[in-house]
Amino acid sequence: MKRRVLFLLFALLATQVGALVNPAYACGCGAMIPDGKTAVGVSRETSVVRWDGRTEQIVMRFTVGGNAERAAWIMPVPGRATVELGDRAMFDELRELTRPERRTRTHFWPRSGDWPFDEVDGAGAGARPPETMPPVGVVGRERLGDFDVARLTATDPDALRNWLEGNGFEFPDRLATEVKPYVDQKWEYVAVRLAPRDGGKGKVLRGDLDPLKIRFDSDRLVYPMRLSRMAKTPQSLGLYVLADHRMEPATAIGGSAPEVTFAGTIAPKDGPLAALAGGKPVFLTAIDQEFPHPGRIDSDHELRAAPEDTPYRRAVYRDKLLTVGDGIPVWLLTVLAAAAAVAATAYAMIRRRRSRRPATD
Repeated sequence: MKRRVLFLLFALLATQVGALVNPAYACGCGAMIPDGKTAVGVSRETSVVRWDGRTEQIVMRFTVGGNAERAAWIMPVPGRATVELGDRAMFDELRELTRPERRTRTHFWPRSGDWPFDEVDGAGAGARPPETMPPVGVVGRERLGDFDVARLTATDPDALRNWLEGNGFEFPDRLATEVKPYVDQKWEYVAVRLAPRDGGKGKVLRGDLDPLKIRFDSDRLVYPMRLSRMAKTPQSLGLYVLADHRMEPATAIGGSAPEVTFAGTIAPKDGPLAALAGGKPVFLTAIDQEFPHPGRIDSDHELRAAPEDTPYRRAVYRDKLLTVGDGIPVWLLTVLAAAAAVAATAYAMIRRRRSRRPATD
């Protein structure tokens, strides 16, 4: 019996350790690859996308977890890209702009939390490389904060594998297969090493990473997502889209139905958001989407103009009992009035019956 218990405990421990060291290749618009036998996963990806019909800019921020101190991240792009650090303040400003509107709605009959019950308030997402190219080319490489960024061209998936292996990172065989459609379309790649400048010994990649801003020419609004099909855990995507009109994804690409959480014209006057908008009013569409089964993702997001620029803002309701005067519930007055009316009617009927009785000697 003791041997059986020890065997079960050992099997359980081995399973947990295996889950810890198994790399989690996860990223909403690219592939996040940890170094060695460590794990890193992207639980949330939030991006601001600006498209003016010719140029697309993406400012992205990842929320990551795991035990990796370094990792590589790859994003395919349809044209020659430039990369710079983004500004965290932009995400704070957008969160405030799209915050749900708080409203109060009244109800007639008392609910839990209303008198005479306990009082508890309730609140209710270019330029093509030349045809003849070397197997891999480094268009540019720069250090941006804790990011070592390389902009690459590649004519076959092995070129990307060689670059990553040359920089000390694993390259999963499946990624080569997933990258092939981009190679066939002659896309380029932004490859990033996430590594602290000070060497970062013991510093784990966790929480919100510094945002990166990527810019490239594109005659359509596309948000690369296909590589995220390799993720082993559910993924969450948040897109802030700045364009001339309200935008919507053409399809769900294998995730849940995209949910619009805000739509409307904004006119930021200064700061990073105003700079991204070009200093003029733009239409902002905020979209949330969940990918409970990332393996079902079958393409990149392509966004198109919605039929109408219908504004929308979510509302969070606070339910409140309908009262008058000094907080007297209307339902109580109604019940008392009804009771009084019934009593008055009964009294009148009794008097009428008495008045009809014949007089007796």
